[in-house]
Amino acid sequence: MVNCSFYFKIGACRHGDRCSRLHNKPTFSQTIVLLNLYRNPQNTAQTADGSHCHVSDVEVQEHYDNFFEEVFTELQEKYGEIEEMNVCDNLGDHLVGNVYVKFRREEDAERAVVELNNRWFNGQAVHAELSPVTDFRESCCRQYEMGECTRGGFCNFMHLRPISRNLRRQLYGRGPRHRCHLQGPIQVTVPEKGTDVVPQTTGMVASETGALALHPRA
Repeated sequence: MVNCSFYFKIGACRHGDRCSRLHNKPTFSQTIVLLNLYRNPQNTAQTADGSHCHVSDVEVQEHYDNFFEEVFTELQEKYGEIEEMNVCDNLGDHLVGNVYVKFRREEDAERAVVELNNRWFNGQAVHAELSPVTDFRESCCRQYEMGECTRGGFCNFMHLRPISRNLRRQLYGRGPRHRCHLQGPIQVTVPEKGTDVVPQTTGMVASETGALALHPRA
């Protein structure tokens, strides 16, 4: 059977288990994927009557930076040095919210997968697996990076959401990393229709006790 090139390059395929080609899942890898972990509030925020409401780009970036720092910090402190972490902003079911974490050592990635599959995050069970992706340049949509992708969020190549410049310097820079223990991801609380949207953060405040963000499953 022929290998699926999409699964090999991206670690995900829109056909899933129904794909006619072979998905060779790695038995060892530096990279893990946390499936559908990130939720973009622009895609999920609704008013009380169920209609979609506007969340500004500035609010979304702040929400995303907080999410990214929280996950990156905890995974690095618990499992080992992270070379890079990337989050998909695609809309297709097989890519939406996927978080790819490339550790420096394969054994750190293996331990992370085992332990994270016994955890919860934002009310949902964490699904972690080893990923064949090691070179994200091959996985990314080049047209998206140039602002020219015509497929939008349903493109089958990764649309990686960037973090702010300051956070990148903080997490990947040579200086001391800021240690931040957070209790849970941001949830956007939306006022009634006809009023200004002012997101409130619930469940994502700095914890004096260092409570973990990724809670063990019962």
